[in-house]
Amino acid sequence: MTETLANPMASAATATTNQPLLDVRKLNKFFGGLRAVNDFDMIIYPGELVGLIGPNGAGKTTCFNMISGLYTPSGGEIILYGQNVAGLEPYEVTQMGVGRTFQNIRLFPNLSVLDNVRIAYHTHAGYSMIDAILRTPRYERMERELTEKAQDFLSIFKLERIQDELAMNLPYGEQRRVEIARALASNPRLLLLDEPAAGMNPAEIVTLMDLIHFVQERFNLTILLIEHQMRFVMGICERITVMDFGEVIARGTPKEIQADPRVVEAYLGKGATHAA
Repeated sequence: MTETLANPMASAATATTNQPLLDVRKLNKFFGGLRAVNDFDMIIYPGELVGLIGPNGAGKTTCFNMISGLYTPSGGEIILYGQNVAGLEPYEVTQMGVGRTFQNIRLFPNLSVLDNVRIAYHTHAGYSMIDAILRTPRYERMERELTEKAQDFLSIFKLERIQDELAMNLPYGEQRRVEIARALASNPRLLLLDEPAAGMNPAEIVTLMDLIHFVQERFNLTILLIEHQMRFVMGICERITVMDFGEVIARGTPKEIQADPRVVEAYLGKGATHAA
């Protein structure tokens, strides 16, 4: 009987369009005496592409870090597929089906593109540490399967031509593409993108928008993204949540958010709505 790689989503509850995929309730985070996030709430349904925006220091990345397990919340719940994952380790959240990219690209610079993607598969490789140490036939077989899967995955993203290139030698836009590919190799249902357009020129941003739409449809993903590029956010997101000073100040469609005086004030300061 042929062995297959373990599916990290096999034990997760199956979401339906009537049930939230992610339900964040009264989330708080303190750093010493500073409350960085105060009673943050958010509901995301399967298949949505939602934006989280706000001025610098608003608490957006802190929320991402709690959802992905990098930070333990000071209070509140993070309900993923009906299970509270608040306080789980990052690898446990990944195994629950959450993929993540970072504002500052976190590839392994001295590894090839292929190896950067192969690493994502090792969380569900299907062999033991003893197999790896002894280089057993099971280990060799599963490693070949990992490599083949990674190569197939790179071809989807049109990265197979550079699979042997070191990540550090790639242009910025291609590094971001590799990072997204690696996040998707962990087989997520929810993808968190932290400022994916940071540092990109207008042409690269257009290409990135096309890529995000492609991966959403190709992999049946739900996407939550943080971004400062307003044209990017307004052009790609279905719904937007706005934070300021650790709290949610507005929610709505891109058109509603653009017209909300609280959002204008948060970005441009008091008096901006009267001057507009």
